[in-house]
Amino acid sequence: MEKVHTLEDFYLNSADCLPENLRKDVGHFNVFKMEDYIGKPTKSVPYSRKDYYKISLIIGNNVYHYADKSIEIKSAGISFANPMIPYKIERIGESQRGYFCVFTEAFLNQIPNIKEYPIFKPGSFPIYNLDEDQIEEFRLIFEQMSAEINVDYAFKYDFLRALVQQVIHKAMRLSPNDNIQKHTHSANNRITSLFVELLERQFPIESPLQRMKLRIPADFAGHLSIHINHLNRALKTVTGKTTSQLIQERVLQESQTLLKHTDWNIAEIGYAVGFDDPSHFTSFFRRSLQTTPKLFREI
Repeated sequence: MEKVHTLEDFYLNSADCLPENLRKDVGHFNVFKMEDYIGKPTKSVPYSRKDYYKISLIIGNNVYHYADKSIEIKSAGISFANPMIPYKIERIGESQRGYFCVFTEAFLNQIPNIKEYPIFKPGSFPIYNLDEDQIEEFRLIFEQMSAEINVDYAFKYDFLRALVQQVIHKAMRLSPNDNIQKHTHSANNRITSLFVELLERQFPIESPLQRMKLRIPADFAGHLSIHINHLNRALKTVTGKTTSQLIQERVLQESQTLLKHTDWNIAEIGYAVGFDDPSHFTSFFRRSLQTTPKLFREI
């Protein structure tokens, strides 16, 4: 499984240093000119998942690839990436410029109801094409961000959050990108890879308070923005197993690890792997291994 690209990775790879406020609970925010970080014009940026949020104002021709979809930005657009979306960018043409800002979940959480917005819903792929007037609107906001980030003002991050909200609200009023193409070539492999990534990132479980968020096939289909039957067909074609089988196998594997290597009680382990009722966890375990969690631990 490919390593998650963190904010620390971004700064060490691009600036050889870490900002002092990167790990503070108030949240981190920064803004950059795209041409300073974009690399070679036609180079394809590798598929990866990042552990931070990113909003990009892109002036240039680009294609975003995600699951079995490709979304084209013909001349300019704005995109919203969140930690639940692994994607790949293919840059086309030599003219590439714009801005992007990055921020942590702690920064985002201080904006009321922000996760109720459509652009941050699971399965969304918010990319919008822009005309000349819209480019100028967003460019001015990003320039404000760039100026404000260097100001010595006690409440500048509140102002920056307000600017992020401006970008979000202006984008949500636009028409969604209709330049979406679906690909059959290697689509099943790509969907399977993304499913495995979503499943595996929930492990290992390291605390009784940690819990699987994606537990049933519909959860995964929603995050991948595909129909549950489409997901099931793709996984069956590539692995020979259904979505439910793959989830159950991984849950069983993690359950055995927790029973062997922790002193958590059975109810805590069941809750961590997605069972609200301990008796349901015991039934699942018995069905799978013909023994109970208690007996498995004793053996």
